[in-house]
Amino acid sequence: MGVIWVVAEAKKMGYRLGHSDWANLGQGQPEVGPVDGAPPRINWVTLDLADHAYGEVGGIPELRDAIAQHYNRLYRSEYKSRYNKDNVSVASGGRLVLSRIMATLGNVRVGYQVPDYTAYEDLMGYHSDRLTPVAVPTSAKNGWVTSPTNLGKAMQKEKLQAFLMSNPCNPTGQVIREAELAGYLKVAGTKKCTMIMDEFYSHFIYDVEGKPADGPVSAAHYVKEVEKDQVLIVDGLTKSFRYPGWRLGWVVGPSEIIENINRAASAIDGGPSLPAQRLAMKALEPERADQENAAVRSLFARKRNLMIEGLEAMGILCEHPPQGTFYVWADVSKLKKPFNDAEKFFQAALGKKVLTVPGHLFDVNPGGANPPRKEFKNWVRFSFGPTEAKINMGLERLTEMLEAEEEE
Repeated sequence: MGVIWVVAEAKKMGYRLGHSDWANLGQGQPEVGPVDGAPPRINWVTLDLADHAYGEVGGIPELRDAIAQHYNRLYRSEYKSRYNKDNVSVASGGRLVLSRIMATLGNVRVGYQVPDYTAYEDLMGYHSDRLTPVAVPTSAKNGWVTSPTNLGKAMQKEKLQAFLMSNPCNPTGQVIREAELAGYLKVAGTKKCTMIMDEFYSHFIYDVEGKPADGPVSAAHYVKEVEKDQVLIVDGLTKSFRYPGWRLGWVVGPSEIIENINRAASAIDGGPSLPAQRLAMKALEPERADQENAAVRSLFARKRNLMIEGLEAMGILCEHPPQGTFYVWADVSKLKKPFNDAEKFFQAALGKKVLTVPGHLFDVNPGGANPPRKEFKNWVRFSFGPTEAKINMGLERLTEMLEAEEEE
């Protein structure tokens, strides 16, 4: 997978996690320390005696209920149809949630957008005996998004029975929201295609001017009937709550599907950590959660703009600025050789102790069924997940790298 390969290459050059002299502009996690306006970090947990034993495979009822109420409070206040604990399954991280989901799908055709999260390639590839992955490409020309109309055409043409996507999208930072998001769910319902919405960046949302948005984005707001609409929503504490080390994720959807997911989980992983679940109960307390998420949007909107300004000053193109996530999907094609090639840019940046992620790694292609997309050779994902100090360090070093080449 992309970031794992990037880190492995960096380690050959002396990088290690937390190294003070490296700037990791490729990292897939947000900064985890104290943030202005956010509640204090949760650093302790009280366990019941029973927490030393095995827990329920799909998560403790108290946490599942807290997650359901989190969605009802944020997205479903005007709906009679509400989520409850039976609509939630908890796992040790987002990739494990997605693995459980993939294990429950039958012999189906699964659509996915390109580019998208690198882990999808393996998640679908592991089940190649049952799943037929079908790419639905996006491009810079259409702003790295697919319209509801074109999505419906792809579902019809390719006879898709499920569709997997990250929204906000990793790596492009684009967000399907409001009428377009409602359109996605409507067309999926019409085509009887299950939507698997990976919403791990749901609270990293910005307006068109790069300011923090008023709130998060989720398909949960457009689900009409929680038991009828075939929509699975995946999220967790890793990104929006800045607790990646807890490895706590969940899926929300119709209770019948959740029951099947839990059956698969009993064979795949046996259930999530009880201490992590007790910690999650505190993180999801409404007042704390709202304070944390508002602080996250404020901080990361500022870092987003810092990153874009720094990249554009170097001649790196940010034609479609991110509306979500903490990534900038940028075009290096206008730089001088060899830096106009994403892989060569990556290798040169390692020499300056800076990590980036070449765009070709997001060309999700289970089993290598499709020819590589050549346009990704000019695209790089830059992360503004690190602290502002690390972002500035990375930008300064990349600027030095490019200016040194010009002087030569």
